[in-house]
Amino acid sequence: MPGGQPFLNSTPHLPEDYDTQVSRVIPYYTSIHQEALYLVKALPFTPDLWLDTGCGTGSFVKKAIQEFPNTRFLLLDPSEGMLQQAREKLSGCSTARLEFMQPSPTQDLKWERSDKPDVITAIQCHHYLCAEERAKATKVCYGLLKEEGAYITFENIRPLTEAGIIVGKQYWGNFQLSMGKTQEEVDKHLARFDVEYFPITVEDHLRSLKEAGFRTVEILWYSYMQAGFYCIK
Repeated sequence: MPGGQPFLNSTPHLPEDYDTQVSRVIPYYTSIHQEALYLVKALPFTPDLWLDTGCGTGSFVKKAIQEFPNTRFLLLDPSEGMLQQAREKLSGCSTARLEFMQPSPTQDLKWERSDKPDVITAIQCHHYLCAEERAKATKVCYGLLKEEGAYITFENIRPLTEAGIIVGKQYWGNFQLSMGKTQEEVDKHLARFDVEYFPITVEDHLRSLKEAGFRTVEILWYSYMQAGFYCIK
């Protein structure tokens, strides 16, 4: 932990700044949340227990808890700072429906409960992992789910070609400039590609999800260099 800073899931934003900054960096960030909620509403069951791993500041769960009034939520993140922000954001919600887990990356999660989630979401959190750790995190989520349960993940995506990477970065950079970021800030962010986060292609995502054991693997959403997938166990 350089400089004694807490582990922040490799995000460049501090927990207290995350909500302000993330929508200026990731196009359709709010839409990503909404697409995940739409997908869960389309499932043939209403989730009883829902684990949101990489929960960040709790923005997604704050929306989900209103849409699913009979669902209990577990919040997990590697960063205690993020979890504290989530506790504050969700302080007005029923404590009977919320549980904050001990800080942990998904791949290292120790499950000491008798019940299992029937929905797991992982939104913009596993692209910080190397290929081996990403596969491990996916297998952990698969193993935790109830049979017929759903796993939903959104991640940064690698274009298929080097030319596509160049265009994709410029496309993404133009969005950030339109949101008031400076060219220096944009360049610094895009320089993190393959250095601080490690995107894989859509094809590699589909392959890894199938290798984890999911019987149904589908693309849910794709724009800029982000994509969403859902899987059924």
